[in-house]
Amino acid sequence: MTRVTQRDQQAVSQFVERFGAILSDTGMARMPARILAALLTTDSGKLTSAEIADLLQISPAAVSGAVRYLTQVRIVSREREPGSRRDVYRMRDDVWYEATFRKDQMLGMIDEVLSEGVAALGPDTDAGSRLDETREFFRFCHSELGSMLERWKVHREKWIAGRES
Repeated sequence: MTRVTQRDQQAVSQFVERFGAILSDTGMARMPARILAALLTTDSGKLTSAEIADLLQISPAAVSGAVRYLTQVRIVSREREPGSRRDVYRMRDDVWYEATFRKDQMLGMIDEVLSEGVAALGPDTDAGSRLDETREFFRFCHSELGSMLERWKVHREKWIAGRES
């Protein structure tokens, strides 16, 4: 579905900066957050390094470091356009699901390590009890996140079908 519309570039730039700042406030480094926000605002979902630098008014070095991070965490992929020697950076499909799925896997690893901590400290000690409650919190999050991801798949299919009709 391709839609081309006129956009207020100043409003788009303000959105990019604002959303980038929010992502940064949640723990993502500032430059990758800004680039991610910029990619989200493109209809194609892709930009070259030069386009990113121009759009965000940043140096090529800043772009390089930030897209390296975004590719390492699998939010963005680097591709070569056919017939071109320039790389383009593209939002990966279903990126939020994939990122959340990786968090879900991490919660399982956290549970294992916390179990070791509880065993090392003893479950009847104050520290062991505190770790046990922490472990239980992460277990709860892990179980809820898994079912939430399944519900998202169903919801997404219905949402896509509704947009296409």
